[in-house]
Amino acid sequence: MHKLIILVFLSFLFPLNSLAAEKDITLSIVYNNVIYDKNLTAAWGFSCLVEGLEKNILFDTGGDGNILLSNMKKLKVNAQDINIVVLSHIHGDHTGGLWDVLEENNQIIVYLPFSFPESLKNRAYKMCKGVISVDKPAEICKEVWSTGELGTWIKEQSLVINTRKGLVIISGCAHPGIVNIVKFVKSYFHKDVYLVMGGFHLTAYNDKQIEAIIKDLKELKVEKVGPSHCTGERAVELFRQSWGKNFCELGCGAKIKIVD
Repeated sequence: MHKLIILVFLSFLFPLNSLAAEKDITLSIVYNNVIYDKNLTAAWGFSCLVEGLEKNILFDTGGDGNILLSNMKKLKVNAQDINIVVLSHIHGDHTGGLWDVLEENNQIIVYLPFSFPESLKNRAYKMCKGVISVDKPAEICKEVWSTGELGTWIKEQSLVINTRKGLVIISGCAHPGIVNIVKFVKSYFHKDVYLVMGGFHLTAYNDKQIEAIIKDLKELKVEKVGPSHCTGERAVELFRQSWGKNFCELGCGAKIKIVD
């Protein structure tokens, strides 16, 4: 098949499909600086594999391709089984492993923010099946969406999965603000949020600021949380105390199964 490069400028709303994903969905953390499985290599960055939907999606690719592929091998994840890569934002700890993944599988379609440099887009285009440059919210495959670029200084897209339990939001670093991301998703999709997970970027925040964010997310009725990567140890602990049994451990090698 011919390669494609698409610029997505969506200024209108696509409704969610009437029926959410019916299969069990598995979210596997294949790259993270937070340790969970000691058999894996932890390094600064983030990558999450989404399986059980129409397509297998790798959200972000960590900072080092050798570490990413090594962790995937130990978790019995074959790069040939990945259909789509979604990059949240331009920072190297989220994009660095892309090239090694594409060398293993050149049939992947890459979704990246429109604001990415043309040089990166062109390099990816030469190595994969297609590059889709996302500006506004866009459907990636059945029941999976990009929020489109959010924020101003560091523009970032998050992944949204429509499940029968509610929406799952996966954030790379939440540079636009994790509360802002959740508010946007709720207002756009008009559905409750079941799980918010990924990097929340709260390492520089004090307890009072973190507690205000927790309060906001509680008021937004977020059922489960899985903060990790750049969230910061103190913030993670406060989230763990606030959500209790609904707190999800999200270190490298952790798996979350969403059972219908």
